[in-house]
Amino acid sequence: MKGLWPLCRGLRLLNTRGNLGRQHRAGVCMSTDEQQSGFQPSFGLLFDIDGVLVRGKTPIPAARKAFQKLVNSQGQFLVPVVFVTNAGNCLRQTKANQLSDILGVPISQDQVMMSHSPLRIFRQYHNKCVLVSGQGPVLDIAKYLGFSNPITIDSVRESYPFLDMVDHTRRPRILPSAAVDLPKIEAVILFGEPIRWETNLQIIIDVLLTDGRPANPHRSANYPHIPLLACNMDLMWMAEARSPRFGHGIFMVCLENIYKKITGKELKYEALMGKPSEVTYQYAEYLIRSIAAGMQLNKPVKTLYAIGDNLMTDIYGANLYNRYLQNRNSVKGSTALVQASSGARVTTVSQEDDSPWESELSFPGATQCKSVLVCTGIYNPHAEVPADPSQSVTETVFHGHRDFRIDPALVEPGHIVPDVDAAVDLIFQLETFVPKTDNRT
Repeated sequence: MKGLWPLCRGLRLLNTRGNLGRQHRAGVCMSTDEQQSGFQPSFGLLFDIDGVLVRGKTPIPAARKAFQKLVNSQGQFLVPVVFVTNAGNCLRQTKANQLSDILGVPISQDQVMMSHSPLRIFRQYHNKCVLVSGQGPVLDIAKYLGFSNPITIDSVRESYPFLDMVDHTRRPRILPSAAVDLPKIEAVILFGEPIRWETNLQIIIDVLLTDGRPANPHRSANYPHIPLLACNMDLMWMAEARSPRFGHGIFMVCLENIYKKITGKELKYEALMGKPSEVTYQYAEYLIRSIAAGMQLNKPVKTLYAIGDNLMTDIYGANLYNRYLQNRNSVKGSTALVQASSGARVTTVSQEDDSPWESELSFPGATQCKSVLVCTGIYNPHAEVPADPSQSVTETVFHGHRDFRIDPALVEPGHIVPDVDAAVDLIFQLETFVPKTDNRT
């Protein structure tokens, strides 16, 4: 499939907003007895944040309006809601506080999933010395996730100042007289885009080419390199600027190409986390089930709606997870496919652990995951649809990660709407859902 999006289809969907809103409001105008009996939801909502609820630090006007429809007069959610973001530069509670201010409704950290949240699964690395890259309180984040011995890029640079030589103003004037004995680094974790790319790229390459001892000479023979785990594959994201901004995916492209240029070999990831990886959606569904249990819903959550603005993360990920749900009966054991339909490695969710969410993570309860695309963020209706290279003689730009294969079916949204408020109206209409307590007049 190649060429422009079917604009007539998109416009038809966009133009349904008014009708859907009128139908939904008409549906709310039921008898008092019918309203009080209400309908308990059998669906959950997965909201992206950047481009859906905010642009940078600026709230999107439709967001507050949408969330007033999702809570009762006491501010309690009427539907299980989880925020699934590829951001990774803060703790869940910090993001929950930000969302509460933006949306005007109380948000719990239990409703927030950061791109790094699935790292709790990787307990085999929790007691190892791991190098963490990103910005924000990366040490606090690593320790919160269970890592007992994390070290930062800055700590490596301070121990071996002669490694960071690109910025002339930061070059050491006097080299240390005695060698510093840092512990051997046993894995590298990329939380998100750093501030000083040249420093992080240099030191991560040093660590990978020295088997975790960056002061030693490079040895290309150290292959495969020590484990590398990455969160947030977003190539670009939408802030206040009129065009998309570089995301962590751009940093990863740089790292991958530098490594290959130096060694002639492919950089390998032990795991990729954040949308569109399936383990991210498995974890998000676990959170939805936990929230539904706390709401004492008498119906299991069977349908997930993923609302986002990015074809290559939100839509691709939701459709990929929907494919997994459709085929899960043929999947044996407790394998969580971090990158299904690709040549990447597989991450296994341990059943030998005592952690209840890890065992529940292996057994999804939903039967389908539907994608809803909003037009307030990175989505461009005039962009070309990524094509299957085997079916096309021309080169097509693919903004997904290197380790995910191009599949046009996975970037086809289930629904296209103008904004998040229209998305909520649409979902309520599709589910014939009438809240027990309606806040609207």
